[in-house]
Amino acid sequence: MTMALAGDIIAAGQDASCHILRFSLQAPEAKSGPAGRSGGGEKGPRKRKGPSPAGQGDTQSQTNEVAVETLHSVRTDFSPDALQKAVRFNADCSLLVTGGADGFLRLWEFPSMKKTLEFKAHDGEIEDIALGPDNKVVTAGRDFQCCVWQRDQLVTGLRWNENLPGIPDKAYRYQACRFGAVEDNAGALRLYTVQVPHKRERRPPPCYLTKWDGKSFLPLLTRPCGNEVVSCLSVSDSGTFLGLGTVTGSVAIHIAFSLQRLYYVKEAHGIVVTDIAFVPESQHGRELLAGNEAALLSVAVDSRCKLHLLPSRRSLPIWLLLPLCAGLIVATILLLQLAFPGFL
Repeated sequence: MTMALAGDIIAAGQDASCHILRFSLQAPEAKSGPAGRSGGGEKGPRKRKGPSPAGQGDTQSQTNEVAVETLHSVRTDFSPDALQKAVRFNADCSLLVTGGADGFLRLWEFPSMKKTLEFKAHDGEIEDIALGPDNKVVTAGRDFQCCVWQRDQLVTGLRWNENLPGIPDKAYRYQACRFGAVEDNAGALRLYTVQVPHKRERRPPPCYLTKWDGKSFLPLLTRPCGNEVVSCLSVSDSGTFLGLGTVTGSVAIHIAFSLQRLYYVKEAHGIVVTDIAFVPESQHGRELLAGNEAALLSVAVDSRCKLHLLPSRRSLPIWLLLPLCAGLIVATILLLQLAFPGFL
């Protein structure tokens, strides 16, 4: 199942269809038992209610209930083994984009779910979709291609290995793509892609993580990200961290600037991680962090959801760093003077 969120709307893929659902939180209804009902139907003397001892009497759940309403259902894939594999909303939630096993990219007006565009984007399955500025769409396919589209016009094809001549074109395929903000640079964007080996080998080669300029789509940095095959990718709200899940159930967090790995749990699930998401960096989200720098949720085929916390990295304040540097310089000069009299 694939899923995208837009406020209180869920776009969920199931087999060949996309279901548009609205969810809402509702307070539990107070349910009164026969003893609490009043009216002429009661016979005999009316008993006064006293406080019930702990563990006795009726118990009522105070947990909010989730109500789900189906708004639309549309077919989004028409291949013999039809399966929707990716779905995304654009920034203002006026457009929904789907891709699946037939290689077609389909654009839908939202909320009417009227299909506005349909074209063949890949010769094979579409693995992932990312929506960028000006409604540009990036698609990652199993045909070794990662393409940037403006509606049905191809803007460019990405070449992650153009500066790595030792890696053949068809040794790797694109598995995931995501846009992310740039920390301390409002308005700038980065595109991140994951490349995985096309063939399984006894000694698996590494997967690669690539950072691209979000406007020119030129590669900025590529680094290996481990030998476990990556299954999903996520970017934090601020664009500071990248989250990775693998087919063997491992979870990792990388820093977006250098693509360096900061956190890793081997086989956290023991089976394929199907999706990961960072806790939103809102006021309520920061309260949930409890002093940690980031929190990542992971879900897998084992039907479990796990929370991964990245502890805050320790750093020296600049007011302390400057005196330390000055002291180091003075100590070095004194040592040189002792070792070589007349140095000064």
